[in-house]
Amino acid sequence: MDQTEREARIEAAAYAVLRDKGFKGASMLAIAKAAKASNETLYKFYGNKIGLFSAMIRSNTARVEDELAHIRGQSGQGPDVLRYVAQALLQMVTSEQAIALNRAAAGDVSGELGAELAQEGRARLLPLFQDLIRDLYGPTDDVAERVECFIALLIGDLQIRRAIHVIAPLTATEIDERVTQALTRLQKIYPFPAN
Repeated sequence: MDQTEREARIEAAAYAVLRDKGFKGASMLAIAKAAKASNETLYKFYGNKIGLFSAMIRSNTARVEDELAHIRGQSGQGPDVLRYVAQALLQMVTSEQAIALNRAAAGDVSGELGAELAQEGRARLLPLFQDLIRDLYGPTDDVAERVECFIALLIGDLQIRRAIHVIAPLTATEIDERVTQALTRLQKIYPFPAN
């Protein structure tokens, strides 16, 4: 088994332990047992539990980033590409993995995971949306404001409601409806150019 496969097995085990025991109960030993790896291996690769979950955040963000870039590359420009990328983003940020990482960050009293989540998640993905908004509207001084508006309309409090078990995972239909609603509202606030 190569290192990539080993890391994937450890991450899968960490998600399972996190789901069953929560962040506080997710010890490195429990994760090592679930992954059929030695405790020493986990400490060697990740340093500690914060290091492991930080690596999982980076891994999840990289997958999201790759998927969104792929969709953007396949779809071109305009409202349609914004729709496709928004659907993928919404599906990913409300997925079981993303919600598990949000729960872990909320359970980390040190705040390290929250900072990692903000830096590796939002901070890395916002530039893609800034590019999409520039493609859609052309040069504008308020790109960041339009992106923040769209993200708020798209995601709102869905992640926190998923994290506290108030809503179930979104269906494809619910995701499509939410994206349509966000685009409609964005267009009312910032009308799309005529072309």
